[in-house]
Amino acid sequence: MKLSKVGAGVALLICTQLAGCMGQMGLSGLVTKGNLSVVDNRYGRAGLYMLMAPVYGIAATADLFIFNSIEFWTGKNPITGKSPALVDTPINSIIKVNDKLDKDLTTAPVKLTQARMTAVDADTLAMTMTFEDGSQQVMTGRKQGEMVDFYLDGQFIASVSTSELEAYVAERA
Repeated sequence: MKLSKVGAGVALLICTQLAGCMGQMGLSGLVTKGNLSVVDNRYGRAGLYMLMAPVYGIAATADLFIFNSIEFWTGKNPITGKSPALVDTPINSIIKVNDKLDKDLTTAPVKLTQARMTAVDADTLAMTMTFEDGSQQVMTGRKQGEMVDFYLDGQFIASVSTSELEAYVAERA
């Protein structure tokens, strides 16, 4: 099944909006720090800010859609290196939710420490993913004719045509 360009755009927009964009704004902070370190008075800094307005906009957009999303899913900001993620910072809140949640749902879910690819045979690749807690999962891709079937720990999860995979790779090249 092929997605139209509009459908793919809507899906991408929904993914970015649901990605958890609240974060430390690390790149924007670096731009601000750079601005403050260039000139030692408020008028010079304000003038430099006006000249750098496009840079601030690009940095804030990158933080909002890329770096803060990475921070949300991994628990660590890739720019500042600080952990825990801003959304995981304990604070005296008005509405208490975490005390009713499973403890596994109160921290960043992505704790991958290693991924290793191996060729099982001419038509099968296996990726062994190791997580922080030492547990492992195996994602397998098996080519059958013009289709590639994907399995996670032996359970079927998706089937994709080789032309769709090639188009995906070509878009990112």
